[in-house]
Amino acid sequence: MRFLFGDCALDPTRRELWRGGESIHVEPQVFDLLLHLVRNRDQVISKDDMLAAVWGGRIVSESTLSNRINAARRAIGDSGEQQELIRTVPRRGLRFVGDVREEAHQSQSAHSASAPSLSRQHTELAEEVAENSARDAGRPHEFRGKPTVAVLPFDNMSGDPEQEYFSDGISEDIITLLSKHRALVVIARNSAFAFKGRGSDVRRIGKDLGADYIVEGGVRKMGQHLRITVHLIETRGGRLVWAEQYDRTLEEILEVQDQITTTIAARIEPGIGTAERLRTERIPPQALQAWDLFRLGTKHFYRSTSEGNLDAQRLFRRAIALDPNLAQAYGFLSYAIVLGMLYFDAQPQEEQLNEALAIAKKGVGLDDQDALIRFTYGRALLARRDYGEALAELEEALKLNPALPVVYCGLADSLAYEGRFAEAMPYFEKAINLSPHDPQRWAFYSYGALAHLFAREFEEAQQWAWRATRIPNCHYWPFAHRVAALGHLQRVEDIRPALAELLQRKPGFTCSFARGRLFYVRNPVHLDLYVEGLRRAGLPE
Repeated sequence: MRFLFGDCALDPTRRELWRGGESIHVEPQVFDLLLHLVRNRDQVISKDDMLAAVWGGRIVSESTLSNRINAARRAIGDSGEQQELIRTVPRRGLRFVGDVREEAHQSQSAHSASAPSLSRQHTELAEEVAENSARDAGRPHEFRGKPTVAVLPFDNMSGDPEQEYFSDGISEDIITLLSKHRALVVIARNSAFAFKGRGSDVRRIGKDLGADYIVEGGVRKMGQHLRITVHLIETRGGRLVWAEQYDRTLEEILEVQDQITTTIAARIEPGIGTAERLRTERIPPQALQAWDLFRLGTKHFYRSTSEGNLDAQRLFRRAIALDPNLAQAYGFLSYAIVLGMLYFDAQPQEEQLNEALAIAKKGVGLDDQDALIRFTYGRALLARRDYGEALAELEEALKLNPALPVVYCGLADSLAYEGRFAEAMPYFEKAINLSPHDPQRWAFYSYGALAHLFAREFEEAQQWAWRATRIPNCHYWPFAHRVAALGHLQRVEDIRPALAELLQRKPGFTCSFARGRLFYVRNPVHLDLYVEGLRRAGLPE
């Protein structure tokens, strides 16, 4: 039996939602909530009823419940303003008010035929995942979407009650900043602070809050010094993902509190991202859902190889096939296409640049509040040498999330191409300081080296390029930047080994190859300066 309402079909057996002939991906909790509302459409469903039916009575924050309700509405084409299908009954709960018809189950082939707007490949992929999901029901792997993180109130370990406000303030600021990362679900402050002073059994707390990760820490006063410690813990096994400590003096603490919390928030998101990529590797391939495919795609993306880039594009496209509304997948797909032309084997072509721009624009249209997607749109604009529009997008991304290191790098890079070098360099340094373990930190140094080179600061350029080359997953471009800078410096004793390193990583690298791959550099003076450095170092034309 399945339920039909509006242009939607809700299939409890296959756990599928279709709208307008297209398969709509929803997270399991959203599907369960929608199904519970439809099945009990003759009554108002209270918050307690929803918690019992969907979460088994677990404590769930108001923000989590609100997110799931909003997601259910979006999935069926409704909204909190329209309330044409899911109506809020003030102080009582929700009621499904749409006209519902029940009909016997269709065959899979008939059901698939009702989705003419999906390509055959996408339809077959969606059917394959649905069948495998049903077959794998009850196995130990889990299906979940965005990871949920809770920031517990930091412990005041100073013995000074006056420091309580500071330790609480650190926690609250981290919650605020993490909430700007759209790839995370962040537990609301009131729910997390309910566990203040109740011990540190993170597995139990994670279960009670429905959190996949816990951030905990403490503040200790030692004379005129404060030490802030932070731990990121995976709740399922209690595994420590990341830990750090920060030492400050009491005199400077108020001035640098924002800096500390921004740095902490910037470290937490990549830590969760790494843990999530490892998690997806343990899921059987046939059971991967859209979000899992996206996360697995980012793993290949950060390998910074030609093969990894192509694998990432394939996985991002599969994720979009299963969930056409997965905005993050559009953003990363666009970025991967651009980097394929900058770094790897794809030839720079107008058609591909247009495709990358259109895909990024689609991602922004799906979620214009995601700073990372706005960043990828900015990078696609920059690749087309539309520096003004790129800067506007990157500045907007920075407003949306000041704790995202890659945005600082993108903004600095764009400023450098405009010749605004003095403005650019502090942003490069901010990106590096915010996330010294970012998977793309080699690129922060690499683009900084290029900016120094265009500014004719050749010694600084070769130093920044050298730092990039010491990072394990570094691409060949920083090696080329160093060769170009050394060519201008005429450091003969350093040029020979630098050239050997470059040609070992990119055999056949020539001046004309560099000129073709630097297609995004609009100023011919900058391009000529770069190529002249390569030529002086001894690279053939």
